[in-house]
Amino acid sequence: MENTVQIQVLPEQLSDEEFILKQANRKNKNSNFPYFYIRKRSIDARKKPVKYNLQVVLCIENETPKLPEVFYKNVSKKEPIFIVGAGPAGLFAALEAIELGFKPIVFERGKDVRERRRDLAKINKEHVVNPESNYCFGEGGAGTYSDGKLYTRSKKRGNVMKVLSLFVQFGAPYDILVDAHPHIGTNKLPKIITAMREQIIAAGGEVHFNTKVTDFIIKANKIDGLELNGHKKIKTNHVVLATGHSARDIFKLLHQRGVKMEAKGFALGVRIEHPQALIDQIQYHGRLNDEFLPPATYSLVTQVRKTGVYSFCMCPGGIVAPCATAPGEVVTNGWSPSKRNNPYSNSGIVVEIDPKRLPNYTKNNPFVGLDFQAKVEQDCWIAAGKTQAVPAQRMLDFVNRKKSKDLPKSSHQPGMVSVDLNQVLPHFLADALRKAFKDFGRKMNGYLTNEAVLMAPESRTSSPVAIPRDPKSLEHVEVSGLYPCGEGAGYAGGIASAAVDGLNCVQAIAKKVNSSI
Repeated sequence: MENTVQIQVLPEQLSDEEFILKQANRKNKNSNFPYFYIRKRSIDARKKPVKYNLQVVLCIENETPKLPEVFYKNVSKKEPIFIVGAGPAGLFAALEAIELGFKPIVFERGKDVRERRRDLAKINKEHVVNPESNYCFGEGGAGTYSDGKLYTRSKKRGNVMKVLSLFVQFGAPYDILVDAHPHIGTNKLPKIITAMREQIIAAGGEVHFNTKVTDFIIKANKIDGLELNGHKKIKTNHVVLATGHSARDIFKLLHQRGVKMEAKGFALGVRIEHPQALIDQIQYHGRLNDEFLPPATYSLVTQVRKTGVYSFCMCPGGIVAPCATAPGEVVTNGWSPSKRNNPYSNSGIVVEIDPKRLPNYTKNNPFVGLDFQAKVEQDCWIAAGKTQAVPAQRMLDFVNRKKSKDLPKSSHQPGMVSVDLNQVLPHFLADALRKAFKDFGRKMNGYLTNEAVLMAPESRTSSPVAIPRDPKSLEHVEVSGLYPCGEGAGYAGGIASAAVDGLNCVQAIAKKVNSSI
């Protein structure tokens, strides 16, 4: 027997189980349940005092519900499903394949998590970008080193709870099932990703690193094979294409092979870094260094001339990372460790880009957004002295179109170069950001400050290219057996939604195979 109630508690009351039980029973018509567990938890900081919203389940047994554990049978002799990319979409597609009785064979252009770290160190310390192994390419994809935020609004797209449960099964904390905005932390994700890979192999699947797809073999409008590393050809039937949002060479290759693609909307802007203490003070109404509250987050959105400008991938207590995927470009992103205990907060502040409004737009050019994105990244690289340092400017100086005389300390390890970003970014983009920052300063008193620094560009928010697929079969609209999947194909916007799309694509393959038997 269980009853569910909603209560609010002060931060300092969150660990007081006796108090929570008493309050929940009182809310439940003065019932007398002996035990409880918390199903959902969120912070309400809209006004003083800051409180936690709790969904409390009153019960008669002293235990939380057990998660349904997935047991993976050996599929080494089963029909293969070929998966291109070992990011969230690819890994969860592989796990789902095993569960449904298929053998996943995963091809990943980059390295495993352990080996990948050496290339990340080279970007940070030596400004050397390995185009096959970086913050975007390698085991776990961009998700491994982008904080591990698992919040998604795309719950209608598939089984988000299954994704979260599997993360817990492979080592994530149970709290991700409880928190309204679940987060794992970049320091914990590598072990979880490794555990997933080990399970795939233990069940008879295959994971091949340093294995790049260099051609797609298409016959009679059907995917018939893949070329690997420029020479090895394999025959395929079902291919899940889960390459992520930065695989520009794959997009170009597909286009050369006549695979239909489309330009899609995306967003581009800057990454802003504030002192975390300042964000805490603003969001928690003056509470500072509070042992009962986590580092504060924020979510901002406004309209500038009917164009959306919004915060993206906000990382409290985080690090700004260099995320270029090729020499000759600069890209920023952010992440947080599990404790979110670094002295800075950072967030993307990005402007919606409609490809139809770009100067070189034509209906038959799927790469107008991608080319614009690449041009901004190249311009920023040049502005920063052709290194992995980023062009940067204090926030108020940017709004006032004034080059900063100096720059604050920052978490961005390759460094910063003081420039006037108004002269580097496209004019319409800089104009929208200036107006948005003024509005954000009104919404968050103290946000608009020269204590904050802008770094450019934040450009890999999502893919500027969509690979269209049939909404029912999930196959490409013209190429049978090809399943565009996840962020790179335009069907996800983060770790959780990409993982869900991986599940969906394999379920679609299973449905097709079973219907043909």
